[in-house]
Amino acid sequence: MSILYPSLLWFLLPIGVLFYYRSKQITDTIQLIVLTLLLVALSRPVVDQGAQERKVEAQEIIIALDVSYSMRADDIAPNRYAYAVQTIESFLSKNINDNITFIAFTTNPLLLSPPTTDHQLISLALKSLRLDHILTHGTSLEKLLKKVSELPMKEKNLILISDGGEEREDTILNSIIEENGIRPIVLAMGTTRGSTISKSDGSYLKNKEGNLVVSRINPLLKRVAAENSGTYITPKGSPEATADALQEALDAVDAEKQEISKMSHSYLELYPLPLLVALLLFLLVHTRGVKYLILLAALFGSQANASFFDLFTLERAYNAYEKEEYNRTKEILGSLRTITLQSQVALANSYYRLGEYKRAIKIYQSIRSTSPQVKQMLYYNIANAHAKLHSYEKAKRYYTQALQLGEDDDARANLALIALLQEKKASLGIAHPKSQNSSGSNSEEKEQDESKERRSEDQPSSGSGSGGSEQKLNNREKMKLIEDKQSKQEQPLSSKIYEMINKGYIHEKQPW
Repeated sequence: MSILYPSLLWFLLPIGVLFYYRSKQITDTIQLIVLTLLLVALSRPVVDQGAQERKVEAQEIIIALDVSYSMRADDIAPNRYAYAVQTIESFLSKNINDNITFIAFTTNPLLLSPPTTDHQLISLALKSLRLDHILTHGTSLEKLLKKVSELPMKEKNLILISDGGEEREDTILNSIIEENGIRPIVLAMGTTRGSTISKSDGSYLKNKEGNLVVSRINPLLKRVAAENSGTYITPKGSPEATADALQEALDAVDAEKQEISKMSHSYLELYPLPLLVALLLFLLVHTRGVKYLILLAALFGSQANASFFDLFTLERAYNAYEKEEYNRTKEILGSLRTITLQSQVALANSYYRLGEYKRAIKIYQSIRSTSPQVKQMLYYNIANAHAKLHSYEKAKRYYTQALQLGEDDDARANLALIALLQEKKASLGIAHPKSQNSSGSNSEEKEQDESKERRSEDQPSSGSGSGGSEQKLNNREKMKLIEDKQSKQEQPLSSKIYEMINKGYIHEKQPW
């Protein structure tokens, strides 16, 4: 057994003092015991059930952030670096399953986070990084690209966030990018008019001749992106909008997702035991026990309350979906406090109906379930979305995966149609694969007859369904929640890290 929040147990010391000087009335003693049990419950005693391996599909992404002195310029408010950090935070929240590598660089690159799907580690690295500890003024894109080329990953999708390096010629940079299969997406953190750079003492940075230094965006960045089939992005109205632009550029790359293993710990919660004992003791010494029971339920039953309101919100989303108000459905689902399997399916279906097939695919691929029926439905939906995008090979692969999990007339018919369209090089605008919720589908008629018998808590819809299929779920299914993420304590970067950034003492052949 272990305690998740042991620091709360320090409050037992004043309770011990009160217990020593308590009156001899039994009521006071019981109240102190109740308070002790509540503190034990709040400290979250758990039994660690060990790490469990699960497979996830993830896209390899490398984020390289320029942390040189020029990133303190304020031509992008509040300054270039702060705007870049906010953009990265927003981007991480939109890519919950992708395998992301994080590099900070100036004249030398430093790997701050190896490939990981645990994006809280990257967020902690961002929050603990202090520009005041970084003394280098230059920026070397060549050294960064060489570092990226050494990373052991099949596809190198590089998101480069910088105001430009010291290089003036792009020949060497283009050579490194081409030889190593790097796909650049450049976020240009600067403007053509430029800006002065303020120092910590309020003065402005000057050169050796005593003139003010004005930092401008290096036009080399735009040439490198254009000459290597990359994307060049400038800051939008907000970091969130810029993160959306980065996501759109990444979706346009259409990179292959890889299946990786992810370890996650599971715990058996023990806090209900001391909480129940405390409740019983409390009711024993108070005549109006029901009143206090309601109070305790309000204090400790927030999760149940959240689930109830989420259930009501999900019903509203379904009603909007049935009325074909898909944008409204997205807004309602965005207000959910807890992400559920059912809400994710409904959100993906809404994107599908709106023609945003890449967004729909990304959400479908993020859904995890042990039910073969749910997996078959997800594979079928992903295949339909790829067919709409004319990605025939991917559509064929997902239709095949759906059929491997069970026979399905619609999936088989669509697979044959995709093969025919691919052979004739015809457009899907003439003949789209049929959706499983079309009126002539035999599988849907069969599904409607058997749906009540076949649905379970982990099965939002039986058989397979199209991207626009309507999920009819009972209340018990709507209450099922996905695993919550465990928070991590922020740790500051050590002085050795800054020394490595400033001086380039990097000897990491295989850091992972």
